[in-house]
Amino acid sequence: MSTATLVFTAAGSVLLLLFLVMKARMHAFVALMLVSIGAGLFSGMPLDKIADTMQKGMGGTLGFLAIVVALGAMFGKILHETGAVDQIAIRMLKTFGESRAHYAMGIAGLICALPLFFEVAVVLLISIAFAVARRTGDNLVKLVIPLFAGVAASAAFLLPGPAPMLLASQMHADFGWMILLGLCAAIPGMLIAGPLFGRFISQHVRFGLPSEGDHPEFDESKLPSFGFSLSLILFPLILVGLKTIGARFTTPGTSLYEWLEFIGHPFTAILLACLVAIYGLAYRQGMDKERVMQICGAALQPAGIILLVIGAGGVFKQVLVDSGVGPALGNALTGAGLPVALACFVLAGAVRIIQGSATVACLTAVGLIMPVIEPLHYSGAQMAALSICIAGGSIICSHVNDAGFWLFGRFTGASEGQTLKTWTLMETILGTVGAIVGMVAFELLS
Repeated sequence: MSTATLVFTAAGSVLLLLFLVMKARMHAFVALMLVSIGAGLFSGMPLDKIADTMQKGMGGTLGFLAIVVALGAMFGKILHETGAVDQIAIRMLKTFGESRAHYAMGIAGLICALPLFFEVAVVLLISIAFAVARRTGDNLVKLVIPLFAGVAASAAFLLPGPAPMLLASQMHADFGWMILLGLCAAIPGMLIAGPLFGRFISQHVRFGLPSEGDHPEFDESKLPSFGFSLSLILFPLILVGLKTIGARFTTPGTSLYEWLEFIGHPFTAILLACLVAIYGLAYRQGMDKERVMQICGAALQPAGIILLVIGAGGVFKQVLVDSGVGPALGNALTGAGLPVALACFVLAGAVRIIQGSATVACLTAVGLIMPVIEPLHYSGAQMAALSICIAGGSIICSHVNDAGFWLFGRFTGASEGQTLKTWTLMETILGTVGAIVGMVAFELLS
């Protein structure tokens, strides 16, 4: 089949996905499965191969991610229920003071979102921004933009978030380098898109405060210590980092090397962190076993929906790869002289703008670019840099087809126009800064 036909199939598949999700109001999981079948048929795949490819895509995507997301959801829910997340946010505000509260909100969002889903982190932390706005009299825009920027930066670039973990596994990136480069992308991205942009845009846009009764104050005496709370959140990242660092100073095949590889694997690291949170925090606070079981069960419900959509995105990605659509479009971009790192950003950004979901944008970009870069045998560090470029592209230009756009508007009371001026610009700045960091890192590592 000609390259033009395959490229047309790729574009048509994404447009069909957009129509099904936005106009037909079909659930993303069902829409992705239908579009995957359509892409297979129109690209000329043998009929008996389409179902096998779909099964391969679902299993290959969720085989790794299901364990990580499920354990991470339980870990984050326990940290929330025990007050560890609240403690970090409150301490950040005390440390920075009211005059620099916008920086505190950005950093609190970045740290507290590490073990939490994007939506959960926003729900937990937004009340703190409201409380600070009432005390300081600041425009709410100046506080919520840094908060959302911190949460979004964590969700896009930092392990153990589902999107960066998904990218690291699908791109065969080194997890230690993914942590390092993720931090290099997330921190400057958050600072520029959050406190700096928030301060600027607050001079042009103003949000009203919601009624005071909706947002209770926190009882700080019942919260765990700041040091212990922060240590718990960073614990799985430290274990993964030890594996990467230790691998450079130990001999492969030795007992120490194998132990570092074992405890530094994301499965083991997050499982251990979950156990420490349960036995070292929840039980010590007096929670009974039934309550802990309820918390863990409740955490898995939203995780299940997220995993299904991610799995369906994996099916779409695999069909693009096996049908030849991905290689055709990827080669067309690179053949046009577009550098690999920039092509990663552009592909993810294009899919993001068209269909809205950052996760689907990541998976689609991986499916399109991997056939091009696999023969080049890039190192795990280089693949981590390319993953950051994809992550940056996957969050730019959020608009009406993105759930985050409406989530921001619902919590802040912003109109659609105000949301475009604040949230959409913030996401675009954050994604672009992060992707530039990834591009520079890729060049330095090449």
